[in-house]
Amino acid sequence: MKLFIGIISVVSFFLITSFKNFPTKKTAEKTVMDFSLKNTDGKFISLKDYPNAKGFMIVFTCNHCPFAKLYPPRLNALNEEFAPLGVPLIAISSTDTIQYEADGYLHMVEKSKNENFNFPYLYDGTQKVAKQFKADKTPHAYLIWRENNKWVIKYNGAIDDNGAEAEKVKNAYLSMAVETLLKGHNPQVTETKSIGCQIHFRK
Repeated sequence: MKLFIGIISVVSFFLITSFKNFPTKKTAEKTVMDFSLKNTDGKFISLKDYPNAKGFMIVFTCNHCPFAKLYPPRLNALNEEFAPLGVPLIAISSTDTIQYEADGYLHMVEKSKNENFNFPYLYDGTQKVAKQFKADKTPHAYLIWRENNKWVIKYNGAIDDNGAEAEKVKNAYLSMAVETLLKGHNPQVTETKSIGCQIHFRK
């Protein structure tokens, strides 16, 4: 009997740990405040600069992370597809530049030019914006939507389910969430596990 209970406990543990990283249907109705951060063109960008925006794809990323390096072409594609529909993409780097010199502002300017970013790439030097969103990885995507003059998080997590091979993506979580909201419905999957490099916060 004890052996049977032990086996059940082990099986239960593996089931729990296996499923905890799967997409969930948790509704994340947290609101976020506007911010003002410096873009790589030297100008400061705020959400209020887009009065006609229905929502925003906010992606926390950086220069140094190998996983984040896989996504710039996909970010350009997302912005090209959805910005004309009122949902632009904004990328933000909040990495501690003391630990990672490659993520400094001048290196962000260089990366933006070299990779032909068609979206703002903002410098969160104080890390306040990342803390507000509770971002913890690079990349970590958020979809925020305008509701009653507030910005509500409708999705957060991974951009898609295959960072290494874009052509093998089966679930484009971020774009699916945008498409669903543009049709007037809430996304079924509102949260997934973001995978990438940890954002280190200064104490």
